[in-house]
Amino acid sequence: MSALKVLALAPQPFFQARGTPYSVYYRSLTMAELGARIDLLTYGEGDDVDLPGVRHLRIPHPRFLRPVPIGPSRNKLLLDLVMIGVFLRLLLTESYDVVHAHEESVFFAALFKPLFGYRLVYDMHSSLPQQLRNFKFSRSHFLLRVFERLERMSLERADAVVTVCPALAQYAEGVMSEPSRQIMIENSRFEPVRLKGSSAASGAEDDPGFAGFPTGQRVVFYAGSFEPYQGLDMLVEAFADLRRTHDDVVLVAAGGQEAQIVALRERARRLGVLEHCRFPGSLPQQTVRRVLPQADVLVSSRTTGTNTPLKIYEQLASGVPLVATDITSHTQVLDDEIAFLVEPTAAAMAEGLRAALDDPEQARRRAAAARERSERDHSLAAFRRKTAELMDRLR
Repeated sequence: MSALKVLALAPQPFFQARGTPYSVYYRSLTMAELGARIDLLTYGEGDDVDLPGVRHLRIPHPRFLRPVPIGPSRNKLLLDLVMIGVFLRLLLTESYDVVHAHEESVFFAALFKPLFGYRLVYDMHSSLPQQLRNFKFSRSHFLLRVFERLERMSLERADAVVTVCPALAQYAEGVMSEPSRQIMIENSRFEPVRLKGSSAASGAEDDPGFAGFPTGQRVVFYAGSFEPYQGLDMLVEAFADLRRTHDDVVLVAAGGQEAQIVALRERARRLGVLEHCRFPGSLPQQTVRRVLPQADVLVSSRTTGTNTPLKIYEQLASGVPLVATDITSHTQVLDDEIAFLVEPTAAAMAEGLRAALDDPEQARRRAAAARERSERDHSLAAFRRKTAELMDRLR
């Protein structure tokens, strides 16, 4: 049997050490290890990485464009138009069995499928209309309806739909006329990705400028983006509440762009807790892994969304108690046996932090159960097994 020839489309900077690029990397790498021949087409921005068995192609990146932010943007719209042109050129000059479309690239991959006759995989990292709402990209009801129709069309035309969490799986199955075409492949605690021509990996190099947490104080630790849906304003307010009863606790919140950090520092100042907060900026993955076990409590304060944050898998494996909001993004992986779940309010978050700090035995029990479940349900072995199942469907 000849190897599948796959054109993977990833409309994003690649590689960057965050959720979706990790998923794209490991999906492509695993499919190549299982025998597929893969061309991966991405934006021009990002690090070059070692990806054995994969030919990495980039679209041109206009010099006048700023770095592409997380979520929908006008920059992405322009780059997606460029990607369509490169995509068509590849279809006209190469012969592909499968087009593997991540995120919004499925829209144009689904449109051209009848003309070129390839099998189509829709790798659905999130619902795209929901992304528009979460990032408040547009208030246009017309634009939302267009995205909803494009998404439904893509779900119908895809030969296989890959979802990354139960909520997305349920949504996709509710739209598709043949729900059996959906396969859920949850993300994992991915290893750092090795940079091309380097002994270091993206995220694997430690940050010598971050020595660790303050000594003699208990640490509440957050690591991730500072986008509004992550609930950092709420977290700082909850921390201010916590400080009224726990004067030995500090908050360390790693991540964010400069303007976001400045805004959060100002909020902490207004709440009178700035001197007890640390905002070290974005840290390499290896640094986060080094310091996670040193924290007293981990936190995921996301307030909206349905897809599971990649950081949850890292937190589960850490052996440190986790306080997380009781929303779908979390509860499809977390429950009260392995985490402290709270309503997405500052008062509830503060009480959850108190519970995790004041009951060490309960905190240890839940953290141990979380690590055990991580090893059982969210391993790279499970990721590989389900990817093999996907490939069997495409042959």
